Amino acid sequence: MSEHHLHRLVIMRHAKADWPGGVADHERPLEERGHREAPLAGRWLLKHNIIPDFILCSSALRTRQTCTWVCSELGDKAPTPKLEDGLYAASALRMLSVVNHVPDTVTTLMLISHLPGVQDLAMHLASRDSDHDAYMDAATRYPTSALTVLETEKTWAELDGQDARITRFKVPRPH
Repeated sequence: MSEHHLHRLVIMRHAKADWPGGVADHERPLEERGHREAPLAGRWLLKHNIIPDFILCSSALRTRQTCTWVCSELGDKAPTPKLEDGLYAASALRMLSVVNHVPDTVTTLMLISHLPGVQDLAMHLASRDSDHDAYMDAATRYPTSALTVLETEKTWAELDGQDARITRFKVPRPH
């Protein structure tokens, strides 16, 4: 397969969120650390030329805020994100069904959502030829702002399980 047919999926967990009293889980905002770390994810994507042409984002406040920071770093390269209620508190298989409906014209898709779904989805999709260190990191820990990058030659509709190669796992943190 040529490089032209390669699809990249970036799965991101939202940045560090606050637990204010009396606030519904869906409306939890980022805490100060989250506001510092979320832009680093956008900078890392730019540095590695992993520019999403479509972003699916959970409708929860903390994922929307994370997405805003990522897009602010991507600048004019940032696509208009699509808020997806179905990604909030979603299982890996529910997330995959959302991904399966993405148009095939999208070559780099970013998904911003929540644990345990993001980690479970990365592990569900990971093929045997995944980068070993990246796979082990994603499998053992998936902290806030973590990103998993997967590549596949399949269409979004064909993605099923063990058919995307994890190429990178990154936890952006200030130095």
